[in-house]
Amino acid sequence: MANIIITGSSRGIGFEMAKLFADEGHQVLALSRNDAPILALNHQNITTFPFDISSQKDLDIVSDFISSTWHQVDILINNAGKLLNKPFLEISEKEFQEVYNVNVFGVASITKVVLPKMPKNGHVVTISSMGGVQGSMKFPGLAAYSSSKAAVITLTELWAEEFKETGPSFNVLALGAVQTEMLEEAFPGYKAPNTALEMASYIKDFALTGHKFYNGKLLQVSSSTP
Repeated sequence: MANIIITGSSRGIGFEMAKLFADEGHQVLALSRNDAPILALNHQNITTFPFDISSQKDLDIVSDFISSTWHQVDILINNAGKLLNKPFLEISEKEFQEVYNVNVFGVASITKVVLPKMPKNGHVVTISSMGGVQGSMKFPGLAAYSSSKAAVITLTELWAEEFKETGPSFNVLALGAVQTEMLEEAFPGYKAPNTALEMASYIKDFALTGHKFYNGKLLQVSSSTP
């Protein structure tokens, strides 16, 4: 059984993944600013506490938890994301920064904390978006979000190269539209082809086995446009 950290676990794909892993017997640290939904599960295999990915204090708490309780992390799933749908000329510098604080700098920060605790056969899976893939269809209003999701694709490739001798493996999944609360908030009324549970099940299986076949790779997980 594996020790697994999942960020962005209060709803949608992250919430469903935490349940799936825990039900299989894995130990899960489910991190989100809102820990109430995970606490309500009262699952013996899930640990949670309020966590802001842009807070150094909260990152230190995670580091202390790993050192004192788990000692090793087998899988890190960078799932936390902030979506902003707003015309480019109306986006303030603060809003742009807030998206990057979660989607890029936060991903880098939590990965930096966890990496020293991961074995050679560990796996870091970062969740990106089809909107961040070069050459994919782009949508107006997503300048901050999609460009931030592009950044973590390149970051994953760089990590794989830098840690290729010591491990762990790093891969990034660019998701198409999934029926989540975040999608509904950004695109009211849009109906996606996949549910959060369906996508969570796919990511769970990939996190457990994908590092045997891939490292430094971008996989496009989409049956539609977007």
